[in-house]
Amino acid sequence: MSNPIFNTQAFPDQFNENKRQRSFTLNGQGHVTENTQYPAQGQTYAQQHGMPGQQTGQYGQQAGAEQLHQMYGQPSPSGQDMGRMTFDDVIRKTLISFVVVMLGAGVSVTAGVTAPAVLYPLMLVGVFGGLILGLVNAFKREPNVALILAYSLTQGLFIGAFSFILEMQFPGIVVQAVVATLIVFGTILALFKSGKVRATPKLTKMFMVAATAYLIFCLVNLGFMLLGGTSSMFGLRTEFSPWIGLAIGALAILLATYSLVMDFTNIDEGVKAGVAQRYGWSAAFGLTVSIVWLYIEILRIIAIIRSMGD
Repeated sequence: MSNPIFNTQAFPDQFNENKRQRSFTLNGQGHVTENTQYPAQGQTYAQQHGMPGQQTGQYGQQAGAEQLHQMYGQPSPSGQDMGRMTFDDVIRKTLISFVVVMLGAGVSVTAGVTAPAVLYPLMLVGVFGGLILGLVNAFKREPNVALILAYSLTQGLFIGAFSFILEMQFPGIVVQAVVATLIVFGTILALFKSGKVRATPKLTKMFMVAATAYLIFCLVNLGFMLLGGTSSMFGLRTEFSPWIGLAIGALAILLATYSLVMDFTNIDEGVKAGVAQRYGWSAAFGLTVSIVWLYIEILRIIAIIRSMGD
């Protein structure tokens, strides 16, 4: 089926070789004579009359050919050139976010070496600051770079202090947690790229319910720990049995893992849809949340396992 545009009267008759060109002349006796001409067979309108804006003649044809060669010889514009989000752009923004996380963690570790008493205040700043900034960034319609990096900084303060405290009790635990986090991240990324895992609406609804319930539990547990309602290192998680803490930790790791799947799905769909480049910061924020969450849960569950062995 032909393009409907060419079936309209928008273009001149010269585009159709089967249509004749008609002209009229008036002779000296006052009679009108019709002159009928047909285009040469096999010649297009461009060949007969030249391309629009192109000069005819030897030099004009050469200049037109050079212009066309330069035009079509240029590389195709990338998504970044067109102001759209790309995978490379998301990677760069995520790396920037994690550099800020590492800076925050460095502040906490340095403080822990010089003044261990400030570790718990830094943890609280990281917990409450991260909670507030995380909710603000999650519900903002447009990404705010300053708020996203501020969130990364607060999370760095928290994981730096938290990791330092556990490392003093269980030497080598940070390396174990980092390696485990990288393994989980790499595995989920590989499965996603192979098409074996995807976020679905049904699983996402279940995730939102479970994640909300887990957040409420974490806040209640934190309240008990701050008010002295529990003497356990991890609060209600291990107050009655470490096995309860392991079960809760396993559930939390599953939630954080699915959060990564959601992030990968959103990034993939965003790049394919050609969303604006600024939303790469939203993708970087989501990845930062998921990876930090996964690391904390793995670090905690390793600490519970090692405490059971002591």
